[in-house]
Amino acid sequence: MPQSIQPAVVGATGYAGFELARLLYRHPRMKKPVLFTREGEAAGPAQLDELYPHISGNGGFPLESFEWEKLKAKGVNVLFLATPHEVSREWVPELMRQGINVVDLSGAWRLASPASREIYQFKDDDAALAEKLTAQAVYGIPELHRARLKDAALVANAGCYATSVILALAPLVRSGLIDLAHGVIADSKSGVSGAGKQPTQKTHFVEVAENLSAYSVFNHRHTGEIQEQLGLTAEQVIFTPHLLPIPRGILSTIYVRLNTPAQPQDIENCLRNFYFGSPWVRIFAHGKLPQIQYSLHTNYCDIGFTLAPDRRRLVLVSCLDNLMKGAAGQAVQNMNLVYGWNEEEGLK
Repeated sequence: MPQSIQPAVVGATGYAGFELARLLYRHPRMKKPVLFTREGEAAGPAQLDELYPHISGNGGFPLESFEWEKLKAKGVNVLFLATPHEVSREWVPELMRQGINVVDLSGAWRLASPASREIYQFKDDDAALAEKLTAQAVYGIPELHRARLKDAALVANAGCYATSVILALAPLVRSGLIDLAHGVIADSKSGVSGAGKQPTQKTHFVEVAENLSAYSVFNHRHTGEIQEQLGLTAEQVIFTPHLLPIPRGILSTIYVRLNTPAQPQDIENCLRNFYFGSPWVRIFAHGKLPQIQYSLHTNYCDIGFTLAPDRRRLVLVSCLDNLMKGAAGQAVQNMNLVYGWNEEEGLK
């Protein structure tokens, strides 16, 4: 295959950035990726494998400090931003001006509603341009937005929690099976890597080990994504994230009530029909529930369900790897669709 696309990653030393580098290095259609540390980041190792020795022996993973001039000099076509939200918000207008495709792993461009974006407290130098780019950005869940992703210049990679909840609910919400007046409860649990590589008191080993804690109740940044992508109001959904004492993985348990009684096969058919042709979503049969270990280190989102004897109460369980389908893997899947490639390339 011709390797004509030059990718680059900003923030390659973080957990998601590292996964991106690993995936892009083995992608059959990509040139060797340029790996940048963030602008202004303190000088560190010259090679990524000095931070992650388990990838050593693959010919070297050189790191470079980010400079705008390097993008043109190195012929970068697509830039992955594994950067803080405010950095991506600031940089993307210039990247669009330079004609560089962007897959942004932050939350900078995910939310259409100004009210939803308030949680980020962005201060845009050019508010009109920011609104224009927000309208152009394609929300990066391929299973929902394949057609829009083709030739997209700006992809707003979906949040990890949001991906697990949205993929489980989208078929049922769009088919009108869920009693939205009754509400939706999403109880989600994530490994510690979802908090990023920068240590905090909450992610300290002593705080996390042998513990389970809820956080950001009613004000988590991914709540707006769930509401916007599913067309739900704030009163219709309760989303509560929890921190698990494990490195990676997400399990979301979602509680809904159906408008009318259904049979298990009805629910399974709804899920399977919606995700027909979606290679990275696996649907489990009634009563067989996913576990985090099944999707670890893969780009799969696994979805299972159990229907109560009254045929009205439904529990969905959705599992994914927060660094793969929840971040880097989904970013590569999105990129594949932008360039018109098979969305499985570089991910098997």
